[in-house]
Amino acid sequence: MEITAQQIAAYINGVVEGNPDAKVNNFAKIEEGFEGALSFLANPQYEHYIYETKSSVVLVSKDFKPTKSVAATLIRVDNPYESIAVLLKLYESMKPKHVGIDPLAYVAPTAKIGKDVFLAPFAAVGDYAEIADGAQLHPHATVGARAKVGENTIMYSNSVVYHDCKVGNNCILHAGCVIGADGFGFAPTANGYEKIPQIGIVTIEDDVEIGANTCIDRSTMGTTIIHRGVKLDNLVQIAHNVEVGANTVMSAQAGVAGSAKIGEWCMLGGQVGVAGHIVVGDRVNAGAQSGIPGGRLIKQGNCTVMGYPAIEHANFARSAAALKNLPELVKEVNELRKEIEQLKQCKSK
Repeated sequence: MEITAQQIAAYINGVVEGNPDAKVNNFAKIEEGFEGALSFLANPQYEHYIYETKSSVVLVSKDFKPTKSVAATLIRVDNPYESIAVLLKLYESMKPKHVGIDPLAYVAPTAKIGKDVFLAPFAAVGDYAEIADGAQLHPHATVGARAKVGENTIMYSNSVVYHDCKVGNNCILHAGCVIGADGFGFAPTANGYEKIPQIGIVTIEDDVEIGANTCIDRSTMGTTIIHRGVKLDNLVQIAHNVEVGANTVMSAQAGVAGSAKIGEWCMLGGQVGVAGHIVVGDRVNAGAQSGIPGGRLIKQGNCTVMGYPAIEHANFARSAAALKNLPELVKEVNELRKEIEQLKQCKSK
């Protein structure tokens, strides 16, 4: 399917600069552009590519000022990154949806299956489970007994929703993610560690996306809850009884320990660790590899932190700069100590 620059601009409220009839039928990174491709420029570091790209149309910001001539047709928008996301979503929605239950899928006789559901070969739906309209279960996706999967939710291959857990509408569960495995609960005894039964569930609200091989543990009692709009990257660990606030995002290998409460609109970078039983306020941004054991700053929210223990990012930057000079400082301190000792000896004489 081909679409013109003018049609694109009308859809995203942009302004065409160049040939309004330029046609595109695909997407490409600006540095890998080709005729008929649509690209975007959001990062100034990539500006040099716009002067040599072969893409037919490029989205740019309204305040972009080229320093050379540009062969491609430009569409000026408020935010190129947001605009390309809108167009990619439109492109994805135009793909034909899989519908139907493959003969090799397993559906328990007591399960409820909605309209226009897709169950791929070897997908499995347990006793009394409910799969809502338009949901898709790809090969080897598994929904346990009494679990619920909402409308238009996609479960990719080998993703698992354990018994009794609930997944909302318009969610995406990527390959290998596990929803509702037992929380890490063990009681030390004289003979070793005795398992504490995890009798709670996991509740995932609408519009949540969960990355490949991410694990969200069921609660000991009650529910582990992931609120609306949360986006979790691959290899994220959410422990039992955790609550993650709406529209929070976490990068790969972030981990949240049991019973912690994460606020809304937080951003946790890669390998961030959050201690158990603490409260993280709204709009906390934590840089990669930060460790969050608690603290008033974190609880209040609206802050950016880094390091371990996590501190305000400007203080962390100053500390990191000082750390580079630490060996020389230690050497100077040792030399000063020697000089002081020598002066003391001279004075005593």
